[in-house]
Order: sequence, then structure tokens, then C-alpha cells
Amino acid sequence: MIGAEGVLVLLKLHGLSLLAPLAVLEGPIVTVIAAYLASLAFFDVWLVYVVVVVADLVGDSIFYALGRRGPGLLSPRWRNRFGVTDARLGALKGHFHNQGGRTLVVGKLTHSAGMVVLLAAGAARMPFWRFLGFNLIATLPKSLVFVIIGYTLGRAYTAIDGWIFRASFALLVLSLVAIAAWYLYRRGVRG
Repeated sequence: MIGAEGVLVLLKLHGLSLLAPLAVLEGPIVTVIAAYLASLAFFDVWLVYVVVVVADLVGDSIFYALGRRGPGLLSPRWRNRFGVTDARLGALKGHFHNQGGRTLVVGKLTHSAGMVVLLAAGAARMPFWRFLGFNLIATLPKSLVFVIIGYTLGRAYTAIDGWIFRASFALLVLSLVAIAAWYLYRRGVRG
């Protein structure tokens, strides 16, 4: 991981040519720093927005592709170890067929659960263009919020980096608690 100071220096030195790859790796804080640099007239703010949106979708597509290829790359022994059964994959496909859009948007907005959701969408073989469409719906406002934060409050980018981490961690914990509660509720209803 590159620290916030390192991102600032790299973007100042290499400009927008480095923004897309950095945004794929470290989306939110890179967006904040790039927008901050736009407020200082290093970049055009709208160009920053377009680049980070595209970079976010590229990163999402990489995780989707890994999820799509992942189960097939594992030997049957390792599939069993990870609990990847045909029945579970079937249930996952059913979920993403019925509620894939909602799951993707929630996963993207919680940020910390995003990677797992993106991998699951690929493993469920959700149609790629549908996957990309729902991710775009979630990415546009999410990226805009980080651009606005960076443009207006970007001077405090190191503090913002900490806020992003704490908020992501809190959302991850809340997501895990909600999943556990849902699981226990479903188990109690069936029992």
C-alpha cells in the first residue's frame, strides 16, 4: 500500500497518467487527493471524476473476472475445503439473479464488503453488462462524494484517510452483524 503522502507526491510528479492505476489500487483516498490537487489547479476536477469512475469500474471488473474463473481453477479437493459446492454455487446464482443489483450496490457503498460481493457476482456468473450497470449506478455517487470531499476538505487528506478506514471498518462490522442476525433468524424460523 502506498501512503497518502506517497500518492500526493506521485500525482504531483506524474499527473493524470498515474491517476487511473493508483485509483484502481487505492480508490477513495486517491480520489480525495486528486480532487484536492484539482482544487489547487493541478488537474481539471471533472477529468479527475471521469478517470476515477472508469478506474473503479476497471477494478470491479478485475474482481468479477477473478470470481468468475476462481471456482473452475480450484481442484475438487480445494473446492470442498473452501465449501464451494455445486449447491452453494447454484444458490449464489439464484441470489444474484433475483437480488444481484441490490447486493452489488450495498457492497459497493459499504466499501469493505465490496471485494467479496464482486467476487461472488463473478462466481455466480451474473451477466457482465448487468454487473457493470449496477456498479456504475453505485460508483457515480460514491466517487462524486469523494471528489467533493477532496475538493473542499482535501487539505486534511491524511485525516480523511483515517476516517475512510474507520468508516469502512465500522460498515464491515455492521455488515457481519447483520448477516449473522439474518442467518440466526433464518435458522430459528426453519427450526
